[in-house]
Amino acid sequence: MKISFNLLKKYIDLPDNLTPEQIAYDLTMRTVEVEDVINTADKFRNIVVGEIKEVRKHPNADALTICMVDCGLDEIKQIVCGGTNLYEGHKVCVSMPGANVVWHGEGEPVPIKETKLRGEKSFGMICAAAEVYLNDYYGDPDERKIVDFTEAGTICEVGQNVSELIGMDDTILEIDNKSLSNRPDLWGHYGIARELAAIYKLPFKEAPDDLPKGLPEYPVQIDAPDQCHRYSATKIENVYVKESPDWMKSLITNSGMRPINAIVDITNYVMLATGQPMHAFDSSHVEGNKIIVRSAEEGETLLLLDDMDLNLTKGDLVICDTVEPMGLAGIKGGKKDSVLSDTTDIILEVASFAATGIRKTTKRFNEKTDSSIRYEKGIDTQRVDLGVSLACTLFKEIYPECKITAFGEDYPYKTKKNKIDITQDFLDVRLGTSISTKDIEDILTRLGYLVDYNDGTYHCTAPTWRSTGDVTIKDDILGDIARLIGYEYFKAKPLPVNFEHAVNQSHYDFIRSVKEYLSFRCGFYEVFTYPWVEDRFIKAAKMDFENAVKLATPPSPETSYLRTSLIPGMLDIIDKNSHYFDKFSIFEVAQVFEKGEYKPSIKDESLPVHRNLLTGIIAGEEVKEIFFKVKGIIEALPVYCQCEPLEFYSETQPLWSDSKVWLNISSEGKRVGDIGLISLGTLNDSGIKNIKAAAFELDMDILKPYPSRTNKFKHLPQYPLVEQDLSIVVDETITWSQIRESLKYMVKELKFVEEYRGEQIPEGKKSVMLSLKIGNDDSTMTSKQIEKKMNGIIKILKNKCRAELR
Repeated sequence: MKISFNLLKKYIDLPDNLTPEQIAYDLTMRTVEVEDVINTADKFRNIVVGEIKEVRKHPNADALTICMVDCGLDEIKQIVCGGTNLYEGHKVCVSMPGANVVWHGEGEPVPIKETKLRGEKSFGMICAAAEVYLNDYYGDPDERKIVDFTEAGTICEVGQNVSELIGMDDTILEIDNKSLSNRPDLWGHYGIARELAAIYKLPFKEAPDDLPKGLPEYPVQIDAPDQCHRYSATKIENVYVKESPDWMKSLITNSGMRPINAIVDITNYVMLATGQPMHAFDSSHVEGNKIIVRSAEEGETLLLLDDMDLNLTKGDLVICDTVEPMGLAGIKGGKKDSVLSDTTDIILEVASFAATGIRKTTKRFNEKTDSSIRYEKGIDTQRVDLGVSLACTLFKEIYPECKITAFGEDYPYKTKKNKIDITQDFLDVRLGTSISTKDIEDILTRLGYLVDYNDGTYHCTAPTWRSTGDVTIKDDILGDIARLIGYEYFKAKPLPVNFEHAVNQSHYDFIRSVKEYLSFRCGFYEVFTYPWVEDRFIKAAKMDFENAVKLATPPSPETSYLRTSLIPGMLDIIDKNSHYFDKFSIFEVAQVFEKGEYKPSIKDESLPVHRNLLTGIIAGEEVKEIFFKVKGIIEALPVYCQCEPLEFYSETQPLWSDSKVWLNISSEGKRVGDIGLISLGTLNDSGIKNIKAAAFELDMDILKPYPSRTNKFKHLPQYPLVEQDLSIVVDETITWSQIRESLKYMVKELKFVEEYRGEQIPEGKKSVMLSLKIGNDDSTMTSKQIEKKMNGIIKILKNKCRAELR
C-alpha cells in the first residue's frame, strides 16, 4: 500500500524536524513495515514551466522550430522543438539539462543535455505530456503536440517546477501489505495518521462524520443481514463525467491508483483516505428507485465492468434494484448500471459487508479488487459515516451545482466495542518490567481505548475500528502497550535452563546419516509434504480411516484427515512427477499420526499418537530393477548409517503392495518396516499410469543406531581377488537372504545379478545369477585352490538351499 504525505497531512500536522525516513523507521518499529520511501518530485527534477517569447523556422529542417524560451533563468534560452502547436506567449513544459524524459513516451528515461540539432543550439527540450509523466493531466493522442498550460487554463509561473504545479511534490511510503493483514483500520490514510498521532503524541484531526439530514428517504432493504451489516444510499443529482482537479489526480496517482473521471475518482479518493470502499451507480438505470441487498439466486448472471460474465450462486451477495443484480457486493459493480459519459444523477453506495462472504466470493471468481481487499479484513460499520460525509463534501466542492436529494440506509448490525480486562501483574510478568499506571493509561488512550483502572486491573474498551477481529484478548492490549513504548527498549532476559544430565543426540545424528546416505550415495531427492493428504490417496493405499485423526477445520473438504502413513502422500508426488519424468527416486522423513493420546509434559495437554517414519520410492518402468534396487538400498543401510542389522522375512503383506512382491523388515526381532512393489490397483486408484514404483517404509523410532562403536581397521586385499559368476536353480521359496547367509563365510563379496523364470526352468523353480569374489589373505590363489573353493561353495548351496548348478 502507498501512503501519500500530502494526503496524510490533511489529518495530522507533522513537525518539520521529522524526516520521511525517520517516520518510516518509527512506523516500522511501532506499527507496520515500511519497505521504501519515494520522493515523487525526483522524476520531475529540472522539468519547469517555460514561456515561449519567439518562434521561428529552423533554417535546416522543415519539421523543426526554433523557440526562444523564458525558463525562469537569468537569460532567455534557445530550444529546438518538433511540436506542432507552438506560439508566442505559450506556456510550455521544458526539460532542462539534467532532467530525464521518456522519449516519445516509450522506453527508459533518457537524460537531457545541451546540444545541437541540425546545426542549431538547443538548451533543453519542450515536451509532450507522455514524455514527462503528464498523460493523466495534459494527455493528447497527437504525440507531436506539446503540453499547453495556457490553453488548459493552468495557473502557473515561469520557472515553477512541474511537480509543484500538479501536486507531485510529495513523498510516498510504501508499506508491506502483509503487515496490515490484522489491521483493517490502517488500510487508509486516516488510520495511518491516527497511528502516527499516537506514536508522536500529536493532535489528530478527526474528520467529520455527519450524515445528510432532512432529506427524502431513499429506499434500501437488506435481505441478508448476516452478510451485509449496513448499507447506505445517497442520491446526488446534477453531476457529469469530467476530469478531476489536478490535486486529486496526483493524490490518487501517488496512492497507487489511476485517475478515471471525477465521479469515480471521488469514490476512490474516499477509499484511499478513510479505508472505506464505495461505489457509484447511474441513478437512471436503477429500476424501481430502490436498492435491495440479497443473496443471488441460482442461475442469475451478472456482467461486470470488465466484461466478465458471472454465473451466480446462492452464496454470492449482490446489490440489486427491483429487477436484477447491479453489482457483486463489495467487489465490483455491474456494467449496465455503471457511470457513463451521459450520467447526470448517481446513487452513492457506502456499506459494510461481512469479511467471510466477500473472501469466499472473491476466491471463487478470482476477482480481487481494492475494495474487496479492504472488506476481507473486516471494516467496522461506523466507518460508513466517515465515508458518506467526506464523499458529500467532495461532490459539493468539485460539482458546486450538484444537489444531494435523498439519503437512506438499512443498519441491522452495529460493530460493538470489545471489552477486555487486563491486570498489572499480567503486564509486569510478560513485559519483564513494571510500567506505571499513568503511562499505560496514556498509551491506551492515545490508541483510542477507553480505560478504567481499579484495584490492579485495567478495564479496557477497544475502539470500533479495532473491534472487528483485531483486539480480542489480553495479549493484543499487551502488544499495543509494548509496541508504543518500543520493543527495542525492552532488554532480553534469557530463560533459566538447568541441565541435569547430558542429552543423547545419537538418534538425530542417525536420521541425518540416513538422509545423507539416501541423497548422496543412492541419488534420492528429499521431499517435504503436508501432514494431511487427500482422502483419495488414503483409499488408494487401501488404508482405512478408523485410526486416522480427523481435522476439525480441514484445509479443504478433500483433505480432512492427518496421514497415518507416508505412502498416500508419496502416491500424490508420484502422480504429479510421472507427467514429467520416466524415472525418479524420492524419500521423506516425517511424522504420522493416529488416534490416541500422547502427553509429552503438561498434564492438561495431549497430542495424537505420532511416529517418525522414513519412506522412499523408486519409480521406473522395469519392475524387477526397481524392486531389487530398493531391497539393495535397505540391505546396505545399516553399514552406511551405523544402525542395528536389518533382516527380511515374509509374514504380513503391506496393504499397498503387490501380492507377490513384498517383504517385511525386522531389527532385533521387531518388525520395523516393509518393502514392496506398489500394486497396480493402488497405482490405478491414484490416477498413476505408464509408470511402476517400489517403496520402502521404516519406523525411525524403532530403528536403533549403535549406542557406541569401536571402529576396526581392515586392510584392502593385498592379493588379487578372483571374480566368478554362478547361475543356480532353487525353489521359489528360497530367498536371497538365505543364499547370502549360507555363503557369508565362504566369499569376500557377494552380489545379486538377476532372477529368471521361463523356458528350461521347471515350474516352482527359479534361476538366480550371482556374482562372487574369493581370495586368500596370504597368497594369490592357484587354479586348484579356485576349483576347490568353488566346489565347496556349490556344495554348501546344495546342502543349505537345495540348489542345482544351471
